[in-house]
Amino acid sequence: MSGKELVGRIWKATAGFYYVKTQDALLECRARGVFRKEGSTPLVGDMVRVSLTPDGKGTVSEILPRKNSLVRPPLANLDRMVLVLSVTDPEPNFYVADSYLAILAHRGIDAIIALTKSDLADPSELKQLYSGAGYPVYVVGLGEEEGLSALVNALSEGVSAFCGNSGVGKSTLLNRIDPRLALPTGDTSRKLGRGRHTTRHVELIPLPGGGLVADTPGFSSIEMLRMGHIPKDELAFCFPEFAPYLDKCQFNNCSHTKEKGCGVLQALEQGQIDPRRHESYLRLYEEAKQVREWEV
Repeated sequence: MSGKELVGRIWKATAGFYYVKTQDALLECRARGVFRKEGSTPLVGDMVRVSLTPDGKGTVSEILPRKNSLVRPPLANLDRMVLVLSVTDPEPNFYVADSYLAILAHRGIDAIIALTKSDLADPSELKQLYSGAGYPVYVVGLGEEEGLSALVNALSEGVSAFCGNSGVGKSTLLNRIDPRLALPTGDTSRKLGRGRHTTRHVELIPLPGGGLVADTPGFSSIEMLRMGHIPKDELAFCFPEFAPYLDKCQFNNCSHTKEKGCGVLQALEQGQIDPRRHESYLRLYEEAKQVREWEV
């Protein structure tokens, strides 16, 4: 019935078409031209209002309010991002990982951490670092079926996406979570002589244990860092382990970098905050100081 309006979620976007999952169907839709004029774009994960057309397809007529969104990968209404870190080969880059976690916090997206390659090196130090900072951490190296099962359970509701630098084993992990994905891994990509992930569109895929995972084109943490500016005055709130100490500073405008009477620095001295995390904070703070408002 044309003209009827339905509400659904965009499950896939490719070549100007949006595939919207409503209560009863998956509709192929185009978007109204007004979005281009307004400078907005429907994203996978968006809840949208769709007007049915006579040919049984639809037109995306309204994007409903988002709780969060990302440009790379282009996703909206994420419930969580899984940051995949390898214990070794490659060694974790703490600054990049901590930058990414801060950006997610600033965007209002929950972060959980999956540690791969625990069969090659001891994951306990890395696990302690991030669980001590307040993040759920799952050890999911080959043979760690208990950790994998716990991660699958954590993804069983809502929309999740995965990120991490090349070589950490994102595709291998996703294939273990859902073998139907059949994503090319580093080994197969080298044999075939092509990039690690050949997807050219973003798509939500239902997981066997419940929940949705975003199958996205290959993207790295570095790409995210380019559009992840956090104002310096908001940065401390993006480090969850700082939270218990922020109201213990002597000065209201404390930067938590060198001030006397700083609750965060006192916690650092007492071993309540890991020095590696605070070092990442200092680097991010210095970078934020260099950014002028008009550049953002």
